[in-house]
Amino acid sequence: MALPVLSVSSMKKKKKPSLVLTLSSAGLLIGGGVAAYWLLVQGQLFSRNLPVGANIIPQDALFAVSLTTDPAQWQQLREFGTQETQAELDRYLMQLRDRFINSKGYDFQKDIKPWVGEQVTIAIMAPQATKPALKPIATDGSIPNQQSLVVVLPIKNQQKAQNILTQPKTLKGGKWRERTYEGIAIKETNSTSGENLSAAVINGRFLVLADNSKTIEQAIQAYKNKTSLATSAGFTDNFPKIASSQPFAQYYVNVPYSAKIAAASGNRHLPAQVLAQLQNNQGLAGTVSLDSQGIRVKGVSWLNPNSQRVLAVENKAGNMQNLVPSETLMMLSGGNLQRFWADYVSTSQGNPLSPIAPEQLRKGVKSLVNLDLERDLLSWMSGEFSLSVIPNTPNSSSDDFRASLLFMVQARDRARAETSLKQLDEVMKTQYQFQIQQTTVAGKPIVNWIGPLGTLTATHGWLDGDIAFLALGAPISDRIIPKPNNALASNSLFQATVPLEKNPKNSQFFLDVERTAKNFPLPTLLPNQQAWLKATRSIGITTTIEDSRTNRYEIILGLKKTGKTVSKSYPINPASSVTPLSTLPKTSGIPLPATPSSP
Repeated sequence: MALPVLSVSSMKKKKKPSLVLTLSSAGLLIGGGVAAYWLLVQGQLFSRNLPVGANIIPQDALFAVSLTTDPAQWQQLREFGTQETQAELDRYLMQLRDRFINSKGYDFQKDIKPWVGEQVTIAIMAPQATKPALKPIATDGSIPNQQSLVVVLPIKNQQKAQNILTQPKTLKGGKWRERTYEGIAIKETNSTSGENLSAAVINGRFLVLADNSKTIEQAIQAYKNKTSLATSAGFTDNFPKIASSQPFAQYYVNVPYSAKIAAASGNRHLPAQVLAQLQNNQGLAGTVSLDSQGIRVKGVSWLNPNSQRVLAVENKAGNMQNLVPSETLMMLSGGNLQRFWADYVSTSQGNPLSPIAPEQLRKGVKSLVNLDLERDLLSWMSGEFSLSVIPNTPNSSSDDFRASLLFMVQARDRARAETSLKQLDEVMKTQYQFQIQQTTVAGKPIVNWIGPLGTLTATHGWLDGDIAFLALGAPISDRIIPKPNNALASNSLFQATVPLEKNPKNSQFFLDVERTAKNFPLPTLLPNQQAWLKATRSIGITTTIEDSRTNRYEIILGLKKTGKTVSKSYPINPASSVTPLSTLPKTSGIPLPATPSSP
């Protein structure tokens, strides 16, 4: 076969690169550069969406919280509340400061803040098999020393960090010792007082502190073996959904591990079936931000990927606030009462921490009104529902009740609903000797229950859209029929407290704390509850089922402002003076590796 003959001119042409090839190569270079830049930027943005140290904190951490080191945000926090709650906040912060900073001879403002990054992370670790069970946090909120903690401090200024790490202060009655684990240098104190500290610099970017040797090794293993929070099921998928550019705090709760610890260490042991239910839940996380009105929490919870339980994506709440008057003190609403009850039964059966046992409620309904809760009532209550507390109007003609408890639900089977209500009327008439009075309000028929002493005790009827209502206590029919022009949805406090932008909604909750606490006793749920109530104006919660395994929620705490704030240099180092421990002769520290060229 003859070889093709190339002319000189054709050879000259071949020496010149093709215009198409040149443009293609340039395009590839530009495209590759853009892609590399995009991946780098996206990687940095993605890592910023996770708490500091998420690639260091072990997966079996019970709880982790990242706190801002921005003094302006801490000062903004101090503008809220009362002097009593500010003192309570200082007490919590001083406990952390004393345990990890002052007890080691350091001052946060002088020794830590000059080099630390934008956030610090504190994690509570699960107890090891060789350790005794952890003591629960005391009722006064103090942190017992038996808790095993890890603290991650990002290094923003290498030079300033080098100054302190190479010249550590020594505990009174103890000294530093050095060792290496998995190729990483660890420096530890061996104190006769029992206040021990282990420290290591990981990747030249993070100073990691722990209160015992095994815990620092756990953190190093988590980083080396990629068994940290950042690689736990659902963590990196869900945390970015609630990310904020400048959060005050971020937190994570390991639900199954925490449930096991609570069952082992608390006085109220959780039954096996409750623990099995909690194993379906994998994580609960949130981002805390401050605004002019108070504190905003955006959260997400997700199920274990191997869980048999799934969530029903049904977000139909969001209308009931238009049907109750503006002065409503409290409102809880949801999209489907029938499903709400089924979920409550499945998660609370045998749980001593549930507000009321399902079987007890069933028996109570049967005993009081001789109706089957599920067959006669919940069977037609598969629409949106709400439970509200509405105060009686001043100078009302009826002063027998201070408020009305209003229940509303959209009926999917109105005929069945009317049959159940007639049965209820008959029970009240024959068993409790109530007078059943039929009347109208604004042209709509209603039924009043009038007690043996002539007191109007309850009213039920229908609103537009097949919405049944039952009001117990103060008479409010004329305030919901017709639909109120000045509804709760138009209340400025409701608008500021209940997140309106998240639509659709699975449930909503609103509580006017200030007005409610002044007029009605509230059950005690928290230590020192009265002080926190005095500092709070309102609470709003909105939830949304995002998919079959993820639930989103948003909480807004409307807080009062003191009007006077005590200037603090930094809340983790409150102004109350604490004398540092005596500084003993300097010893060699932990040398910092060179700053890495890439994150």
